[in-house]
Amino acid sequence: MSAAAPSFVPPRGKTLPVGSTHSYRTIGLVGPPNVGKTTLFNRLTGMRQKVSNYSGVTVEHRSGRTKSGQIVVDLPGVWSLTPESEDQKIAVQVLRGQQPGVATLDALLLVVDGTQLHRYTTLIAEVLECGLPTLLLINMADELAARNGYIDPLAMARELSTPTALISAARGTGMGAVDNFLGGRHAAAQILPVLQAGGNAALACRVDCGDLTRAGAYRRPTHSRFTRAFDHWALHPIIGPVLCILFIAAAFQVMFRAAYPVGTALSNWLSAVGTSLSAHLPDTVVRAILVDGIWNGVASILGFLPTILCMFVVITILEDSGYMARAAVIADRTMGRVGLNGRSFLPLLSAYACAVPAIMATRAIPSRRDRLATILIAPFMTCSARLPVYALLIAAFIPARKLLGNALGLQAVTMMLLYAVGLLAALFTAKLLNSKVLEGRAALFAIELPNYRLPRLRTVLLAVVDRSKVFLKQVGTVILVLNLFIWFLSHMPFHDGHAGEVGTSYLAHVGGWIEPALHPLGLNKTVGISLLTAFVARESVVSTLATLYGSVNTGAMLRAEIGLAGALALLVFFALAMQCTATLAVVRRETNSWKWPLLQFGYMTALAYTASFLTYRIALALHA
Repeated sequence: MSAAAPSFVPPRGKTLPVGSTHSYRTIGLVGPPNVGKTTLFNRLTGMRQKVSNYSGVTVEHRSGRTKSGQIVVDLPGVWSLTPESEDQKIAVQVLRGQQPGVATLDALLLVVDGTQLHRYTTLIAEVLECGLPTLLLINMADELAARNGYIDPLAMARELSTPTALISAARGTGMGAVDNFLGGRHAAAQILPVLQAGGNAALACRVDCGDLTRAGAYRRPTHSRFTRAFDHWALHPIIGPVLCILFIAAAFQVMFRAAYPVGTALSNWLSAVGTSLSAHLPDTVVRAILVDGIWNGVASILGFLPTILCMFVVITILEDSGYMARAAVIADRTMGRVGLNGRSFLPLLSAYACAVPAIMATRAIPSRRDRLATILIAPFMTCSARLPVYALLIAAFIPARKLLGNALGLQAVTMMLLYAVGLLAALFTAKLLNSKVLEGRAALFAIELPNYRLPRLRTVLLAVVDRSKVFLKQVGTVILVLNLFIWFLSHMPFHDGHAGEVGTSYLAHVGGWIEPALHPLGLNKTVGISLLTAFVARESVVSTLATLYGSVNTGAMLRAEIGLAGALALLVFFALAMQCTATLAVVRRETNSWKWPLLQFGYMTALAYTASFLTYRIALALHA
């Protein structure tokens, strides 16, 4: 039998009903990390997915519907059913039907990597012991065959007394077996015979790779030559970090050379549409609200959508290729010097998208000390909501000068430096916390290094679509309402049915109150007002400035009012300040105390103000 050929066989000693129409309503997708579980989930559910939180906790709950309407629940990755972290505990509770808010599972799809089968024997036994109808899916069949490996699914099924299929979720081979199982055509909802053995059922259904090998049913694949060769450099103590920095630099170059021009073209088109719309409406308050209050504000933020999505494409490619685990190993060497380990890397990396899910992801860190330290430094990472502000200021103040020939641009270097400022502040804070505030030592770090694989276009596109939905929902709700609120405050009171001047508005009075605190930073009250709105949504700074200035393109106004020194101070302040109420709320929930979020807010604000002040003074001195 070819290693890549799909096979589906019934449990030993069972006669499965032919033509049965029984199907399962709720199916759990379970397995270790990095075995292609998410790829299978995407293939089964397509765009019919939703992401929420499990009841009472902040662990992400991802579920979706198959074409036939069945619910598939993608459980957090587990190595065993003896959980250590919070997300693993949730997975075990869902398997046992003990998690509030989640329907009891009718069946399981257990996914393992066929190229690493010997690592999953304990997990396979424990999952089968749960007593649910289970289809064992041996994934990566294509890679197994390419590396001269072999698995006989028939022998596996007889050894375990459970249906078994050899599939490639990435290529879609073997999926017919999954469809048959979900439709109940090849597996009745009966207790498996092996599970009648009592409390030691797990021992009875443990697969022995040695026995399978001796029986000619299993041949362990050879090591990936490319993975071994590339890891020689990727994990090198000196060359490895250099490669990592080069990958990051390339990502920023793509943002400014490809994504930013697309965003500029989109912004210009939306501006032209707004101008045309204004020409066809009478000069009334209604026109001012529709064009200046709604259209211009939303259009200004939509122009940065390509840049944000570009970042998510890069992150998804790095994750799907297997390089992200190597980056965690490289980061562990640095994090160890500040009292953390590589377990904090993935939550901190996800903070580059948004600090809220990053803080939720810290539940995978077993050590309470390491988890609290990671929570407190996560907001220093440059989240995607900061990107529109960075892009606006960099495009307005930093020339598009080439460095190193055409390999690197000054704007990309500036963006990298801003990311570096946040990272260095996080490492400094972690060192301070672990030496002065938090007690204990960092836990040991271990992570599986998957083989390198070509990223799948389907996976990347689904990630981009998912993030687009989140971003557009944010634009259509929070930012839209906030823009309207800011517009009314900046044009009230009305005079003779027309909007009032910004300089005499209610918002101008608020700006006047905070302007003295911003003057030492080279900033004015208009910028101060936009910083206040950032507490609701960071990216709203751009749309707020566009609303206040009455223009989608605000770069020229900023150049005239705050200058280069003020812009640099604003960039540093925005890179370090805690300006997100959602992040403060989730920190309060995760730490179960107001002590830590208030301490975090005060510390980050003081650090941001001090660094911004020094930046402004140094920039003025150098410019003079």
